[in-house]
Amino acid sequence: MSDWSDLDTWWQRELTEDPSYQAEVRPLFLELLDHSPGEVILDLGTGTGWVLEELGRRRCTGIGVEINPNLAAAAFEHGPVVVAALPDLSWCRDDAVDGVTAVLVLEHLADIATVFGEAGRVTRSGGTFTLVINHPQITAPGSAPVVDPVDGEVFWRWGEYLETGSTEEPAGDGAVTFHHRTMADLLTTAAGAGWVLETVIERGLPDELVEGDPLLALQQGLPRLLGVRWRRA
Repeated sequence: MSDWSDLDTWWQRELTEDPSYQAEVRPLFLELLDHSPGEVILDLGTGTGWVLEELGRRRCTGIGVEINPNLAAAAFEHGPVVVAALPDLSWCRDDAVDGVTAVLVLEHLADIATVFGEAGRVTRSGGTFTLVINHPQITAPGSAPVVDPVDGEVFWRWGEYLETGSTEEPAGDGAVTFHHRTMADLLTTAAGAGWVLETVIERGLPDELVEGDPLLALQQGLPRLLGVRWRRA
């Protein structure tokens, strides 16, 4: 996995300037979050630590995991942060936390089996894994919206949905890797690691992001984000 050494500035700008993050990603995550005061939560790929900040508001103890030192330094304002590469959590003891969160992180990791396995190992029985990712529909190589030239209806070209694969997408002056896996791969891998499915939310574009953009408005019926919460058996 890249250390994001050339992407931290881009990511911090995305969080503050991209309206979709505030309008789509954050609300979906907060809708899924189910933790009580006093619980200890491990946030994978914490970035600048906005999840840690939110956990603090709920009187939980958030611990971030971040590979990029500059992002980790920013996140440290909101809670303790371990500078480490995912998916390895060998530095964390068994049954140490009450839950794990990961927001727009899993699609950048090639090895999701280790993610679910390690998250399960460090989470106490009954704890949760709360995940938000780009919907698998839009991460497949070759996937894209297609406009019918006759009536203007928007369809989705699935691309290589049933195959595993990855794409390199522009990010500032660099690029970031997106790993694609199907919904079936995601849910089956989680189940194999002992995670019991509790909630699934598929979310499309909100009204505030499509105003004045006819093409985006036509895509409102298509899922863009996937939110899932599992509970540890």
